[in-house]
Amino acid sequence: MDFTAQLKAYRDRVERGLDELVPPAGTRPARLHAAMRYSLQAGGKRLRPLLVLATADLFDKKADAIVAAIALECIHTYSLIHDDLPCMDNDDLRRGRPTAHKQFNEATALLAGDALLTLAFQLIARHYPAATGQALTREFADAAGSEHLIGGQMEDLLAEMKTDATAVELEFIHLNKTAAMLTAALVAGGLCGGANEKQLATLREAGRHLGLAFQIVDDILDATADTKTLGKTGGKDAKSGKTTFVKLHGLDGSRRHARQQSDAAKSVLARLPDGAPFITTLVENMARRSS
Repeated sequence: MDFTAQLKAYRDRVERGLDELVPPAGTRPARLHAAMRYSLQAGGKRLRPLLVLATADLFDKKADAIVAAIALECIHTYSLIHDDLPCMDNDDLRRGRPTAHKQFNEATALLAGDALLTLAFQLIARHYPAATGQALTREFADAAGSEHLIGGQMEDLLAEMKTDATAVELEFIHLNKTAAMLTAALVAGGLCGGANEKQLATLREAGRHLGLAFQIVDDILDATADTKTLGKTGGKDAKSGKTTFVKLHGLDGSRRHARQQSDAAKSVLARLPDGAPFITTLVENMARRSS
């Protein structure tokens, strides 16, 4: 199967999984479940669940990866809902639609995010045997916790209050707010597929480079793309004084760093079974993305 067809097949599988595994919008309380589905079904690249599925397919497939993929998308979407709240980034648009707190209200958005985070671990507990479930729970909880995703968000907020944030501080934010979850996607796929410890270590190394590349490109797009193209408010980083790669290194320097990290990710991926061709092409496309 060629890359485009495989990408569509994975995305279709993710959309079916979301519909099947997330409570219907009419489930009581209907307003809460409607808000959860509204945010999940807004589209997006589905990068994290795609990585889970594609990575699992590299190995002998000991467990169906779709539940882990959906669980991770629930965690990611929860983080976006909270990220957009007035007390955080205070954004009105996400994926080209009103953010959850604009479509519903702030309290409903907050609870929808809480519910999606909890649902992720419910799904893992319900659908995986003990050993796999424990490994996935440990991986996701670590990636989404105070030392990674949430800690990275806290450092990101603190950096907005500074005029002298350093490249080291910026890398900490990127590695934890973005790279940790992309690493978790690769490792989750490996856990579902039956990867050995050496292969899991390789996936972690690839995730670190992939996450940095993705976030650097995100910073570049915020500075260069318009709101319609992005599906969220363009130029917001500069207006808020946010510490980004573009702010510290300029556009040319940021593009150079993004390419270096993408190349490093591809070099690591080459050590996986068959050279992980689908994921490698996905990394290349991410480096060239426009939204």
